[in-house]
Amino acid sequence: MALVAVLIVAGLYLAHRALAIVAAPLTCLPFQSGWPPEEHALSRHHVRWYLATLLFLAFDVEMLFMYPWAVVVAQMGATALVEMFIFLGGVFVAVLWAWREGALRWV
Repeated sequence: MALVAVLIVAGLYLAHRALAIVAAPLTCLPFQSGWPPEEHALSRHHVRWYLATLLFLAFDVEMLFMYPWAVVVAQMGATALVEMFIFLGGVFVAVLWAWREGALRWV
């Protein structure tokens, strides 16, 4: 009886493999939160979004450095304060550069 069950399952599997119509995976897979795709899933984004992403990463890294600094600033004293202002000055220069390059324009 087990042999008959295995043969039936194997026969159904082979029939499915032989008769199934295979769709192109890039055109039938959902993307953009399940909405029907209006463009190809691998289409390129406008270059301004890369600048916005780099700006976001700059602020993300800034927070990455500021959290441990906040823990030790009382122990380190004025040295930690001066170092943080130097770091924030560098971040400010980067924001001014991004502003000049147009990374903050959204239209």
